[in-house]
Amino acid sequence: MIDQSIKPTQSGSTTATPPIQINAQYIKDLSFEAPSTPGILSKMQHEAPDVNITVNVNAHNIQDDLFEVQIHIQATCNVSDETAFISELVYGGLFKINVPSEHLQAILLIECPRLLFPFARNIIADTTRDGGFPPLMIAPVDFVAMFQNQNEDQAKQPNNATSEKPKKTKKKASNKK
Repeated sequence: MIDQSIKPTQSGSTTATPPIQINAQYIKDLSFEAPSTPGILSKMQHEAPDVNITVNVNAHNIQDDLFEVQIHIQATCNVSDETAFISELVYGGLFKINVPSEHLQAILLIECPRLLFPFARNIIADTTRDGGFPPLMIAPVDFVAMFQNQNEDQAKQPNNATSEKPKKTKKKASNKK
């Protein structure tokens, strides 16, 4: 359970400080390439495309209780041996986090990406549609499983010291459509 600090306001009443505050959301990097157009469009009418999606998450401390969380999404669409498109997005958010230190990693690598993901998903869908292809609708990502897998991988590595505050953490999920 997350502890919430109670702070008095100027009028004397008390308010709970939220555990997560989103200060900003932004596109840090966006790229779309369609190297085989226009020929690939007719080829897609006869052959099913192979779409590979990779999602990475990282977080780092900006100052005190302010953190930047980034979702990196790379989507590659191939038809036969030709690349139809490659879309890459780095979508970030600045979060003020007010939780005990033992919960910090989970908040940064599960809850913050969960809040950012719908916006990043929409950007990818719009970009692929605007690039002349059907909109790519990325399935929901299980950030809890990604976090657990990352923790299991770290536990298997010898001489791996864990810290209370994240420096930079990456997790991967790959989906094929």
